[in-house]
Amino acid sequence: MLKYRVIPVTPFQQNATLLWCDETREAAIVDPGGDLQKILSAAEAEGVNLTQILLTHGHIDHVGGTAELAESLKLPIQGPHQDDQFWIDGLDQQSRMFGFASVKRFSPSRWLQDGDQVQVGLETLDVLHCPGHTPGHVVFYHAASGLAQVGDVLFHGSIGRTDFPKGNHADLIHSIRHKLFPLGDEVRFIPGHGPMSSFGDERQHNPFVSDHRG
Repeated sequence: MLKYRVIPVTPFQQNATLLWCDETREAAIVDPGGDLQKILSAAEAEGVNLTQILLTHGHIDHVGGTAELAESLKLPIQGPHQDDQFWIDGLDQQSRMFGFASVKRFSPSRWLQDGDQVQVGLETLDVLHCPGHTPGHVVFYHAASGLAQVGDVLFHGSIGRTDFPKGNHADLIHSIRHKLFPLGDEVRFIPGHGPMSSFGDERQHNPFVSDHRG
């Protein structure tokens, strides 16, 4: 069984997520944007062993703690899609833009493509390339539990911004409607910020992508 714990970090209250296999106690941290002690304390409290870092996209509030965590624990970094390399290469500029302390750049151990899979212990996550917020944004989907980690693609009642470099509103809407919603109304998702929701609720009530918009 896949279990999870959401850990808000950084002044942006970005949702870092601890995912783990209940049988093996092997865990991944998704989007360690910062506040690494909070993340490490959560892993210790749950009694799990961090074995990898998963990244949805290259914005600093989601990747700011990646290099330090990967170096200190010798963890592989999986994701995002290579189209977000320019965001990772520009972390120094991002830190100045968003008022973050300077962070180290890094190179993912594995860039992810649409259709790839990631193993967390005995559990399998499917990778969906969902561009729009950033060109290389990916989503992690655990079919067995109907849980998706969607980063900044979709939020409860809102959608991701597309006014950053290489953002694309049409691509974002297509990703939500043609990649995420077909997974099923019952699928619950953890967004990059804010509370969880389900694809069914967003299809009904989200003013940006609801079925009522046609």
